[in-house]
Amino acid sequence: MSSLQYYKPDTPQLWVGDCMPFYHDGLFHLYYLLDEGHHQALGGLGGHQWAHASSPDLIHWAHHPLALAITEEEERSICTGSVYYHGGVYYAFHAVRRPDWSQRLGIATSVDGITFAKQPVPSYAEPPAGYDPLHFRDPFVFYDTAGGRFHMLVTAKYLDHAVPALGGCLAHLVSDGLRQWALVKPFLIPGFDDPPECSDLFEWNGWYYLIFSNRLQTRYRIARSPLGPWLRPALDLLDGPWSRVMKTAAYHDNRRIGAAWIGTRTGGSDTGKFQWGGHAVLRELVQQPDGTLGVKFPHEMVPASGAPLPLPAAALTPGTTIDAGCIHLEAGDGMAAASVAGLPRNAQITLRGVPGRGAPRFGLRLRETTPFADGVTLDLLAAAQRVELHDAALDPVDGLDAPFTLEIILQDDLIDICLNDRRCLINRCPQQHGDRLTLFCHTGSVTFADLAIRPLVDS
Repeated sequence: MSSLQYYKPDTPQLWVGDCMPFYHDGLFHLYYLLDEGHHQALGGLGGHQWAHASSPDLIHWAHHPLALAITEEEERSICTGSVYYHGGVYYAFHAVRRPDWSQRLGIATSVDGITFAKQPVPSYAEPPAGYDPLHFRDPFVFYDTAGGRFHMLVTAKYLDHAVPALGGCLAHLVSDGLRQWALVKPFLIPGFDDPPECSDLFEWNGWYYLIFSNRLQTRYRIARSPLGPWLRPALDLLDGPWSRVMKTAAYHDNRRIGAAWIGTRTGGSDTGKFQWGGHAVLRELVQQPDGTLGVKFPHEMVPASGAPLPLPAAALTPGTTIDAGCIHLEAGDGMAAASVAGLPRNAQITLRGVPGRGAPRFGLRLRETTPFADGVTLDLLAAAQRVELHDAALDPVDGLDAPFTLEIILQDDLIDICLNDRRCLINRCPQQHGDRLTLFCHTGSVTFADLAIRPLVDS
């Protein structure tokens, strides 16, 4: 099939869970947890298995048989892990959830990255003394060239921490050859009240990055050494709160691709709680000069679209002028707005924005039925350095007082935005079906130029 952006399996009760991207020998692999019924399979223990798709170009994808399936009585879920290639062998490090909710580690090997054989339970599989038996999962392996050793990071809870409630950590094991591992002191104790999940560590242009998630939100730290010390950037979220548990992989031409998922909402409501498992969300990482990270849409995975639609904008308020494709909103100390009708349900929207001096708040309202009724608000809050999309937000986001670009994908109930090719925010609003777009400015002024609305086409 074509793009895996916003993908889920065709079967209604099956969804995409934690993603484990991996790149080797010109092929990008997406291993992911195949979820049934939003974590409710096998008595609520998950029943997850590793599904697998691969692509040479992020455009054309092949789906493969399950990479890791449940085959043993104790396996109530094959949990998240990582794939590592060494000496002609693909190693699938993973975790197993058992009937009593305890967890252990496991390993499977392959010569082609497609067909894996489970190996005997390793000696390091069980949580060591001083660690909570209910938290020992998500193994990630990397090699430190300077130290000449392999390292494994494991989601864990360190009971001997000075503040046990804050003992969620990345347990740390070391090895000379991927078979025998020795426990050393915890790699990171970030100070949250839940263990850091689904870690990922890589080097990129002289910087080292440690990625982990807490409460399913993907965070990162930065260092000059693979072993730290780790610094927290001002905005440590890689994406918005509903883009869950991102992990990354290298890609050709010094690029890096992240993969996450966005859940569905209970009751089909815009305010429904997000459920476990949903649609795949892929991002391309962007590295700033100071080493901090952003994300953007991978250009290969933007849904195909048609020609721009001839949808003229109409002024809604005084102070609004529309000329030669530019919409200028002069709000003064009030509100100025313009509206466009006839938007397709599934569409790509692109524009350039130029804020006036001191414009604190402007943005777009999507899928309205009438102006400022129903719909979803995308707020660009320049004064607050914050971006909001319904009940998702990013802050601090700098540069909102300067010219910007904006790309929006509307696909079914998903709304996905990319700002300046370095910040993304996704949400799910199933109740909104309007066909209107309103552009607004609240005090001050802003100009929206090059507005183009293209219908998405089935690929």
